[in-house]
Amino acid sequence: MRAKARDHDAVAIAAGASMIPAAMPHAAPAASASSPAPPPVEAHGARPSATLRPATLHDLDALAALECAAFDADRISRRSFRNLLQSRSALVIAAMNDVGGLAGYAAILFRAGTALARLYSIAVAGEAAGRGVGAALLARAEHEAFERDRIGLRLEVREDNSRAIALYRRAGYRPIGRYLDYYADHTSAIRFEKTLRGDHPLDTGVPYYEQTTDFTCGACCLMMALARDGAGVAMSPVLELRLWRQATTIFMMSGPGGCEPYGLAVTAHEMGLDAAIHVSEPGDLFLDGVRSPEKQRVMALAQEDFRARAEEYGIPVTIRPFTIEDLRAAVAAGRTATVLISGYHMFGQKVPHWVLVHGDDGRHLVIHDPWVADERGESMADAANLPIPYAAFARIARFGKVGLKAAVFLERRGARGA
Repeated sequence: MRAKARDHDAVAIAAGASMIPAAMPHAAPAASASSPAPPPVEAHGARPSATLRPATLHDLDALAALECAAFDADRISRRSFRNLLQSRSALVIAAMNDVGGLAGYAAILFRAGTALARLYSIAVAGEAAGRGVGAALLARAEHEAFERDRIGLRLEVREDNSRAIALYRRAGYRPIGRYLDYYADHTSAIRFEKTLRGDHPLDTGVPYYEQTTDFTCGACCLMMALARDGAGVAMSPVLELRLWRQATTIFMMSGPGGCEPYGLAVTAHEMGLDAAIHVSEPGDLFLDGVRSPEKQRVMALAQEDFRARAEEYGIPVTIRPFTIEDLRAAVAAGRTATVLISGYHMFGQKVPHWVLVHGDDGRHLVIHDPWVADERGESMADAANLPIPYAAFARIARFGKVGLKAAVFLERRGARGA
């Protein structure tokens, strides 16, 4: 039913509880862990008949036996299970039945330097099928990934495994791609991903708006801030384009221009907000991404005008790279921050992109990302109130070869003097 990937860096497929073949009797029941087991987990509407806990080396025989009973090919070897159990970048969760036997397992990989986790494998014993064990293991894997500051969980599944696919869709996973000839029998795999949010999503009252064009992310971030802190602002495509026209650099990369920090700050000021600019380098920005000398000249003139107007309005400008603590302090003071990031880390394109930071839960900055990847099955729920671990946000909040860092801090006019 499930075959392993051809290399250890790729995720192997997971099958849901009710689609695992009936298991043979285990060679030996799994031994109890040294630490107390957590209470049973209820997940995705299912009430499991098993208790979940981290697997240990004592479970090695039972894991290997379940693997052999559940799958016909490309099984995880006993040696590989041992490596998983001893690895700092992996976690194996055991589902134990009422008599201490292994009812199922899930293996999760946490690749260093990323904000993602991968579900490497999941299996349920035949006698436990249909009792919610698979759904509970999946939910526990999501919880463990979020607790390790991962914002998403990915997996691969055979494209002919309709019951597994149904389980993942019910749990909120969306397809993000396809691997041809992925399994030993040449069957292709569908890639799935879910955005993780934890048990208590943080909502700061900043309304969300999805951008309607490819180039108005900055304008949409400003509009969301205005909707909370401005006077009678109603978000709409008309206002989205109006703000973009006021803040654009005219050209950027190819196609319509994007927004830059001085333009966003000037536009915010003219719309009734107090703004402060934080940028890592002085002068013209983004010019190295434009080949045409004429376009560079026009962009430079537009930015010169924005800088002059920012000075005229008395908008504070700080020339140094902002830090996570700068953003946390702004949020704690009731401000929002429109922050430049690399689109490569969010949707795989090397373009400048703006997101709105509006919350902080002590481990994550909470953002509204105005871009919703409809072609990947995303919805607004995947882009609003998205928690990004501090370290991950520090990595993505820069753009280009020079690592440009830019942010515009926004608040209600006169809030600091109130």
